[in-house]
Amino acid sequence: MKNVFKSIFISIFPVIALYFVIDSVIHLINHGVSYRYIGRLIIAITIVSFFGLLFLKPIARTDANLKAYTLPIGIGFILSLIFGGIIENDVNGSLPSIGLFLGWVLYIKWYSKFEDRKSNKHLAIGKSLPEFTLEDSEKNKVSTSKFIGNPSIFLFYRGNWCPLCMAQIKEIASQYKELEQRKVSMIFISPQPHGHTKSLAKKFDLNFNFLVDHDNKVAKQLDIFSKNGLPMGFQTLGYDSDTVLPTVIITDATGKIIFTDLTNNYRVRPEPEEFLKILDAN
Repeated sequence: MKNVFKSIFISIFPVIALYFVIDSVIHLINHGVSYRYIGRLIIAITIVSFFGLLFLKPIARTDANLKAYTLPIGIGFILSLIFGGIIENDVNGSLPSIGLFLGWVLYIKWYSKFEDRKSNKHLAIGKSLPEFTLEDSEKNKVSTSKFIGNPSIFLFYRGNWCPLCMAQIKEIASQYKELEQRKVSMIFISPQPHGHTKSLAKKFDLNFNFLVDHDNKVAKQLDIFSKNGLPMGFQTLGYDSDTVLPTVIITDATGKIIFTDLTNNYRVRPEPEEFLKILDAN
């Protein structure tokens, strides 16, 4: 149930922020300067800018607390609440700013974070990665035993809808020559429909393995399953409501796990250079 609330929250929060951007601009144009509305506009436009840039200019990671965005949001909140609510004597008029500020705090401290994943015993360093079967974009079965004999990087990503996932894949693709020199098998795995995976593989057109974890069977086996992890509304694009937690697993040529990234924040992801260092050290 917790993820259901998260799914709803992440779909409506940016829309609400956009509404208050438009509403604040219209009010300031029609009624002149108001601290309540100036502060509200600063908060709302910062939130909209953040989410817009995630999709328009995807980045693979952010800092955990989004300091560059939280600062102007805090300034806008103070401006609206103190100067607008107290000096202009209209605390009720500052309620939207309070709501937007609390929404931002919820996004950082609640939505962005996963449950503690360090207790995952299936992906402990030094253990052999359990064998599992996936499907390629044509629905042919692919067993992970195929990759024994070479070091491998398994990257579980949520789907083409996730801008940080796409940016992370793009980063790794830019390291293609380095990975090829090390004879690394690169396996990207998502529970998304086969057609979406096929279009993604075609986009990069590299000797990487883009595979599908149908019905999240492997995600459940490895305890990286995310029930109702899809933002509300994306189902209309063909995605299932359940998805996978962003996960990176590196194995050596024997299939032994030498590195895992079980991030507890979907915006905090490892640099691709870290993968090369791990491979070179083993």
